[in-house]
Amino acid sequence: MEEDNEMDFVDMEEDEGTEEKKVERKVYLPGVPLQQGEFLECDDSVYLMRHECKAGSPCLSFDIIKDNLGENREEFPHTAYVVAGTQSPKKGDNCLLVIKMSNLVKTQKESKDDDDSSSESEDEDNEQPESQRPVMHFSIVKHLGCVNRVRSFEVNGSYLAASWSELARVSIFNLNNPIRDVEQNKQLPKKVIRDGYGKMPNTSPPVFTFTGHQTEGYGIDWSPTMPGVLATGDCTRHIHIWTPGENLTTWKVDQRPLIGHTDSVEDLQWSPNEPHVLASCSVDKSVRIWDTRVAPNKANQLTVEGAHLSDINVISWNKKEPFIISGGDDGFLHIWDLRQFKAGSAVATFKHHTDAITSVEWHPSEPSVFASAGADNQIALWDLSVEKDATEEQSDELQNIPSQLLFIHQGQKEIKELHWHPQITSSIISTAQNGFNIFRTISV
Repeated sequence: MEEDNEMDFVDMEEDEGTEEKKVERKVYLPGVPLQQGEFLECDDSVYLMRHECKAGSPCLSFDIIKDNLGENREEFPHTAYVVAGTQSPKKGDNCLLVIKMSNLVKTQKESKDDDDSSSESEDEDNEQPESQRPVMHFSIVKHLGCVNRVRSFEVNGSYLAASWSELARVSIFNLNNPIRDVEQNKQLPKKVIRDGYGKMPNTSPPVFTFTGHQTEGYGIDWSPTMPGVLATGDCTRHIHIWTPGENLTTWKVDQRPLIGHTDSVEDLQWSPNEPHVLASCSVDKSVRIWDTRVAPNKANQLTVEGAHLSDINVISWNKKEPFIISGGDDGFLHIWDLRQFKAGSAVATFKHHTDAITSVEWHPSEPSVFASAGADNQIALWDLSVEKDATEEQSDELQNIPSQLLFIHQGQKEIKELHWHPQITSSIISTAQNGFNIFRTISV
């Protein structure tokens, strides 16, 4: 396996007078250069579950589809449903993929610190029996242009996906039929798999498309408190609010954009508890909170100007506490308390990632826990409730590691997005140029 996930630092030294090699294992800290004879190896003892999969063309945005299999699921194996959007360079070859990942078994192995383990037993472990292999089924919905971002939502028994296209179009798709297909484990024709997604007949055209944005965008979010209400933001700083018509086949899009940002809107997040309240972040380095009931040209808004040193890429709204987290090109993570929302008032700041933050999300049920992903090929798990033990001695290497940093997951290249599964306890799905990871660590 390539450099993958939580890794061990392995130093191979030959004992004098023997042909056997002594293995000294240490925790590897990202960014530390490897010495001659050293290599990285994943430690599967720190994962309850860790699986990888690929879906052809890179899917740089996805969302988890809520299912009917129950809440707070702990028992293995697991099943997860996602909708993902491709970014293929071939014209006409892009699509939405509705994916069913099943037989997600527990993969935790004994600690590699066990000196009695032999290479022979490790080889046997790597030979995964058929019954232990995860299974992926997927259904294809053709999509015009690369998918910049996709978000799903279930309302009144209809599973919807809203997608931003590079062609400055926002479309809404009904996913009921594709979900039915993957639930029945239907296989795609071999010709489709061989020749590409573009050969698949478009059996599920969008139920609605809005072409009123002047350019493409990335900001998009369904309201969790107002079923069918959507917000979209584009690269010309405009934010539009959508309200659904009857039968979820039409939407009224307010042509008057929310006015305030001076540059591209990169992310949007509706309040998880308060209707009509929306958060946004932008290349203009500000984070704004909007009351969408007010006329757009008079919109009341709370604003933190200069919230980051450079572009703000992503935000996430805590479901249980009045906190918003933001991540930017500067590699910083800032926690904002909405009760004292003003410049310079971040209640916590973390600088661990060595490159731009590409995704961030609060844990769905643990209000102090969140995950972040960066262009440095790391996913970090954090817990704000952890405090530094002043009496604990630390090595020089660990002095600069924040106490709240619980875990570092590696192995993916150019990580673009992560989401906690809202129904499978403390499990994360992430996507990158080299495919999907789905995992749960022993830390959360």
